Amino acid sequence: MATTVIMPKLGLTMTEGTIEKWLKQEGDRVEKGEPLVEIITEKINFQYESPASGILQKILHHEGEVVPVTTPIAIIAEEGESLAEVEGMKPEVLVEKAVPVALKKELKEPRKRIFASPIARKIAQEKGVDLSSLKGSGPGGRIVKIDVMKAPEKAAAIEVEIPPQVPKPEEKIIPLKGIRRIIAKRMTESFQNIPHFYLSSEIDMTACLSLREQLKEEVEKRIQVRLTLTDLLVRMVASALKDHPIINSRIEGDQIHLLDEINIGVAIAIENGLIVPVVHHADRKSLTEIALTIRDLTQKAREGKLSLEDVGGGTFTLSNMGMLGIDKLNPIINPPECSILGVGRTIEKPVVIGGEIKIRPMAWFSLSSDHRIVDGATAAPFLNRIKRLIENPPLLLL
Repeated sequence: MATTVIMPKLGLTMTEGTIEKWLKQEGDRVEKGEPLVEIITEKINFQYESPASGILQKILHHEGEVVPVTTPIAIIAEEGESLAEVEGMKPEVLVEKAVPVALKKELKEPRKRIFASPIARKIAQEKGVDLSSLKGSGPGGRIVKIDVMKAPEKAAAIEVEIPPQVPKPEEKIIPLKGIRRIIAKRMTESFQNIPHFYLSSEIDMTACLSLREQLKEEVEKRIQVRLTLTDLLVRMVASALKDHPIINSRIEGDQIHLLDEINIGVAIAIENGLIVPVVHHADRKSLTEIALTIRDLTQKAREGKLSLEDVGGGTFTLSNMGMLGIDKLNPIINPPECSILGVGRTIEKPVVIGGEIKIRPMAWFSLSSDHRIVDGATAAPFLNRIKRLIENPPLLLL
């Protein structure tokens, strides 16, 4: 029996998906559970598996199309099966061809016949006179020569020198589709609906980098994962969020919800965009567990294998752009979260310590927050707590 493949609904908030790439073409054999099509939602890019075995007889929606959930996108059937009998098959819709309003009126209401003598018509043509604007004085209202002669001549056209067209520079047009389209939509909504405000602090990274050097060999020996600065920062941010629960919140209607779970999203660059998988219960995880989780999420993100659970439920986001050579950034909040922390690169620079100039590794940390929920009086202590933990890692033991 033929099977209709529909756009899946992943989660309560999903309303549509974008077809990124068909992994099978019409006429190809496909087995149940085999990856059939790559689909992009507002949260993830995933491979949708075939719900049945058979021949991919018909693709109803093509790459780049945005399709509402539960809409048929393809039909799988065995050779010789009737596709017309498939329940939910995309119906043909007859669409009336658009006709300009003026033309419609002209078709419905034919022009009124104009009665004029041949000589009147000839003179009218020479003078550029519209006969329909004249009232005839001849028998039966017929337009005659005298009527046309009395009519004012059409003003002579003014010759305007048109400057030569300057050739346009060549442009390459890139369609806004796939994950870039989704990022554009979400970031626009965030910036339009959330009143952002920003706080920044330059932090001495000496102790944090020293801690990483001390631990990286032991971590690699235990779990075969290279300990990164991001791993340490997730651990420190999770600790700071426990001390400042208002930052770990979201706004719903006219209520602020303080969230029980601390789930930290980590922005990861992938081809053509950015995705934010989530380290769930980051405050309950050890440093090695955080490092292993981030390693696995990064690998899945770059292979397009993240699940809805991997990207859902975030309460705070960390965006570390230091590896891209960025000194300072003001990231856009990832809704419905309340704040996001941007981290710049670590560079050595002279600083005054105890009245002496010393060279220290310094980095800018920038906090973007939702001004409806927090203000400077609540955001500043949170950022200062992160600064204290980074500059004094043993505080994590307290």
